[in-house]
Amino acid sequence: MAPTAPHAPPLDRGRSAFARRAWHDAQAELAAADLAAPLGPEDLERLAVAGYLAGDELGSDEARVRAHHAWLHRGDRPRAARCAFWLAYRLLGAGDLPRASGWAGRARRLLDEDGRPDCAERGYLRCLTGLQALFERDAARAYAAFGEASQAGERFRDPDLLTLARHGAGRALIRLGGTDEGSALLDGAMVAVQEGEVSPVVAGEAYCGRVEACREILDVRRARTWTEALGRWCAGQPQLVPYRGRWLLHHAETLHLRGSWTEALAAARRACAVPGGPETAARCLLGELHRLRGAYGDAEAGFRLAADAGADPQPGLALLRLAQGRTDAAVAAVLRLAGEMPDGGVERARFLPAYVEVMLASHDLVAAREASEELTAVGALLGTPRPRAAAAQARGAVLLAEGDARSAVPVLRGACGIWSELEIPYEAARARTTLALACRAAGDADAAARELSAARAEFARLGAAGDLFRLDASTGG
Repeated sequence: MAPTAPHAPPLDRGRSAFARRAWHDAQAELAAADLAAPLGPEDLERLAVAGYLAGDELGSDEARVRAHHAWLHRGDRPRAARCAFWLAYRLLGAGDLPRASGWAGRARRLLDEDGRPDCAERGYLRCLTGLQALFERDAARAYAAFGEASQAGERFRDPDLLTLARHGAGRALIRLGGTDEGSALLDGAMVAVQEGEVSPVVAGEAYCGRVEACREILDVRRARTWTEALGRWCAGQPQLVPYRGRWLLHHAETLHLRGSWTEALAAARRACAVPGGPETAARCLLGELHRLRGAYGDAEAGFRLAADAGADPQPGLALLRLAQGRTDAAVAAVLRLAGEMPDGGVERARFLPAYVEVMLASHDLVAAREASEELTAVGALLGTPRPRAAAAQARGAVLLAEGDARSAVPVLRGACGIWSELEIPYEAARARTTLALACRAAGDADAAARELSAARAEFARLGAAGDLFRLDASTGG
């Protein structure tokens, strides 16, 4: 849509900017129009959406509250309840449970007063119930609530409601162990998003949530695909703020896995700078990238900043302590984390490889083997290649430490193959290093030399200074 003429009234310019998804311009023009004459509820809702997407959450909430009261003044309780839903939705996502509960309760009372037993707004409220259940780790209750919301979306032909509900149901299914079914439901929900059938906020929530669902099951390939799709969506809205930070974080994670560490550092730093962005997670990633590059002072600073912001920088900090030769500190950290973390699930799958590494370094082979076996079970449950590769790598390292090099060799070759197929070169090089040691212990010096040469070349290309040092120390190179 072409921009409205400069001499047009601010309201027309604001509506035009909104249609073009120029969110900062839309907020400014609609706010100017509101100063001249109070906006009606439809335009107040536009102002709320534009403010949120321009990064002004407080201004957005203020406009949404005014829209809520304007709909009430008109006697339209369902539209007022829908405004209350969006206020509750944002507050729930921000972790402000008391205020979220207050607005959700107000929405329910308005619908009860309206007397309609069934309407789309009741479906939206079931989405809130589902989200709350997901936060409380009650996936079964969440799946039931999102299922009811999805049915309401179908009955009332509401694409926003249907997308939110199917997306939530897919994530609940994944947490119930239905990885394939949940992923298929999520991919199906994204069709409406990619076809432009949903509102901008729902599109942003769906894109980011789809990437995060891939991360939950360590699905590297799908995460890359949807991160690229999210990036294209953000690129089409240069004035977009809230989802850009989350995309930068996911983009940095993708670059990290692919071995483009310099670019990953730049993307993570940009994610830190986005107002309201995922700064704590980006700080953790910065610490991890510095650790991998052997810049231990910078890694320490990154992890400290993440901890100051409320994040737990483990297990990256434990691996940093291990690299610094502080094995006792690393052991204490992973034992503490193992005791706090619930069994099963992606959190354990992310943590257990580091736990195995620390336990092997401390010569606790029993604990390392138990963790390796747990990682194998979790990998089978998640059903994606990355945890299977991590499990094989851990199992091979344990076998080698136990003196069974011949059994370790094929297991480690399998890990190398999966890491290579996933295009995760750093982990492939680490697996090749352990494979070389297993080949040497099994008496195959030629194979050991080949694997060591390949691993050394990859570490050098990546800039993995710490791993190069440890490789030479462990092999006498």
